[in-house]
Amino acid sequence: MAEAEEQPPASPQSEGRSEGGEEAPEGGAAAGAADAPSAPAGSPGTEEPACDTKKKIDILLKAVGDTPIMKTKKWAVERTRTIQGLVDFIKKFLKLMASEQLFIYVNQSFAPSPDQEVGTLYECFGSDGKLVLHYCKTQAWG
Repeated sequence: MAEAEEQPPASPQSEGRSEGGEEAPEGGAAAGAADAPSAPAGSPGTEEPACDTKKKIDILLKAVGDTPIMKTKKWAVERTRTIQGLVDFIKKFLKLMASEQLFIYVNQSFAPSPDQEVGTLYECFGSDGKLVLHYCKTQAWG
């Protein structure tokens, strides 16, 4: 939902609350002369928080079948973390034995490879600002 709200105000730039609100009065008062200095000054400040939020991805973990449910379902994970790293984390969090298997599924359809990075999966299959992953102890889909 947050992305859907951010995209329409970005186009007109006059209805934006924090970013658009700063640019709209300057752009409305002077045509091109005021926009040139303020755009580069506003852009780096705007890009830095965007890079910080892009370093971590919100992941929603849902249990399938008889797998224990995690009390905390939403996690912020680094883009470079692999699926195997997530599996290890979930196993440790749920206190599963090392011999037990844990399967991760994307969109309830396929299991990504263990060396796949979370950032790539988010870019391809993320929606509403998060990536939904299902985990289970037995094979469920795919």
